[in-house]
Order: sequence, then structure tokens, then C-alpha cells
Amino acid sequence: MTSSDWPFDHAKNVGCVTTRQVLRENAPITVVIHYSDDHSWAFLGGDDFKVSDGLLIAMSEAAELDPTLFEVADLEPGWTAQRDHVCGSWTREFAPEM
Repeated sequence: MTSSDWPFDHAKNVGCVTTRQVLRENAPITVVIHYSDDHSWAFLGGDDFKVSDGLLIAMSEAAELDPTLFEVADLEPGWTAQRDHVCGSWTREFAPEM
């Protein structure tokens, strides 16, 4: 994928948040947050994650872990996307506090 094909509003090498469960335990990404304050991204998963489970990875690493994230690459800042399982449909929700 070339840089011009990259659909996210941050470059491939920009950091984003994920969880230990996603990165080390292969938990599916079931929550995506596009923060309104700094436009950063979080790709979360696992049943009970805590702040201490957070890890920083590159945007491209998140996309490699789960290519279905491209389906929500157009998520506006201040919005979240959620799904029940890895093959489930994304449900988008405006979350101004994010």
C-alpha cells in the first residue's frame, strides 16, 4: 500500500494506542476511538482492559494486526466504532467526550 492509498488521517509511522491483550494475547480489536482533542487513535480489545494494559504502536502495525480497521479509517474525531467480534459489523457512535 502506497502512502497515497493510506486512508487514515495520520501517517503509517504515527503512534496509536492498543492493549496488551491485542498485541500479546491476540485479542480481537473491538473498539476504535478517534479522539477529538488531538485526533489520535486507539485500537482496543480484550474483555477487561485497564490503563496499565495500554501500549503504543505505529498506525501501520495496528492495520497489519487487523486489516478490517480500514473499514473505520474515515471515523471522524470524537467518534468511536465498536463491534461484538472480529467478523462483526462496526457500529459508529458520536462520543464528544472522547
